Amino acid sequence: MEALKKVLEAGLKAIQEAEDLPLLNEVRNEFLSKRGKVASLMSQLRELSPEQKREFGQQVNRIKVELQQAFEAQLSNVEAAVLKLKLESEKLNLELPGVDFRVPLRHPLTIVQEEIEDHFMAMGYEVIEGPEVELDFYNFERANIPANHPARDMQDTFYIDESLLLRTHTTAIQTRALEANAHKETLKVICPGKVYRKDDDDATHSHQFVQVEGLVVGHGVNLANLKHTLLSLAQAMFGADRNIRLRPSYFQFTEPSVEVDVSCHVCDGAGCHVCKQTGWIEILGAGMVHPHVLEMAGFDSEAVSGFAFGCGVERIAMLKYNLDDIRHFYQNDSKFLKQFNRFE
Repeated sequence: MEALKKVLEAGLKAIQEAEDLPLLNEVRNEFLSKRGKVASLMSQLRELSPEQKREFGQQVNRIKVELQQAFEAQLSNVEAAVLKLKLESEKLNLELPGVDFRVPLRHPLTIVQEEIEDHFMAMGYEVIEGPEVELDFYNFERANIPANHPARDMQDTFYIDESLLLRTHTTAIQTRALEANAHKETLKVICPGKVYRKDDDDATHSHQFVQVEGLVVGHGVNLANLKHTLLSLAQAMFGADRNIRLRPSYFQFTEPSVEVDVSCHVCDGAGCHVCKQTGWIEILGAGMVHPHVLEMAGFDSEAVSGFAFGCGVERIAMLKYNLDDIRHFYQNDSKFLKQFNRFE
């Protein structure tokens, strides 16, 4: 019995002094494993009488249970201490500044394009898109620009093969829309997208730029409707005090055709360096859809009429934000782009 008492005391002391998991496991192996000290006590049973064996066995089991309970209690304490130490080492300093999550910058061309789209959608227009790699048929033929027409040279096109090209204007979207909606006899669409021409890049020209074109077809559509529509666009882009004027021009897609000027938003028409002392700034081209264009798409030009217009988004943006070089839009300068971030 003295030996049992010594094993229990030694085991409890060893468990109490084990302050980390490796030491605690060593104590467990020493006292509670199959070859540990408690198990070795059972080997002494063969030296005892039957009456002593019963009492001795009960005492050994009691020691085993007591040591097991002490081990589990100490294990909980050690694990709690380890967790506390880990939490202390990983504790966040709430006084440090947080991560500065920035909303991605919106490109000024995207801002202007979406403003134009929003303006026309509020008037009941549908925004449609088309392929940038376009068929000659829709880019030129259906726009009343047949083979060998001088206007093809003016466009200076990027051809992929004899029938495929990078579209030179978003009029190609309009010609597709006309064909797809000929059975309806009414149409109101806005057609935004990138276009490509073999221009030499400089302060006012780019081989790639963004156009937004509009098209309305229906019964009784006239030039007065076109002027009112373009006036609303000019005022939405440059202010409610703007006015417009129409000058005769020529485009293959429209007849009659007009160039559209807006009164200068810088000098209010008095004359300045922006409007070259004229008081007016050219912003877009427009006109009544050519009857032949309507007929090629399947419309009855005797029953319906339409108007179309097109503007360069870069042109509008440069005037709106008083910029002097179109190349700013394509140089990916974050300092330049931050000026247009609506969220800062």
